[in-house]
Amino acid sequence: QVQLVESGGGLVQAGGSLRLSCAASGRTLSTYGMGWFRQAPGKEREFVASIRRRGGITYYAVSLEGRFTISRDHAKNTVYLQMNSLKPEDTAVYYCAAASVDYGLGDRAQYAYWGQGTQVTVSS
Repeated sequence: QVQLVESGGGLVQAGGSLRLSCAASGRTLSTYGMGWFRQAPGKEREFVASIRRRGGITYYAVSLEGRFTISRDHAKNTVYLQMNSLKPEDTAVYYCAAASVDYGLGDRAQYAYWGQGTQVTVSS
């Protein structure tokens, strides 16, 4: 079993950047497909980005328009989400998650392990 802890959230002005981190303990992240999701108040949790355990292939929500980048550092057992050109509509709690499978990573049902979330607030 893996434990996930997110960090790096905070308050930023529109147009700014943040980098979220997801540190794992218990097991190495290289055995999991990893994803980032977000949930705004009153909305469903939605897919943001994922990275496969094999080949590091990445996928993104189309709505992000190329502003976010997911990456992983095996040596640090950490996954990152670099967020640039932030908009007020990016305001949400951001969650990282780990999946034992390496497909369908856009579907939150594929993920067995979740972090506690980190708040990102973008002011206009």
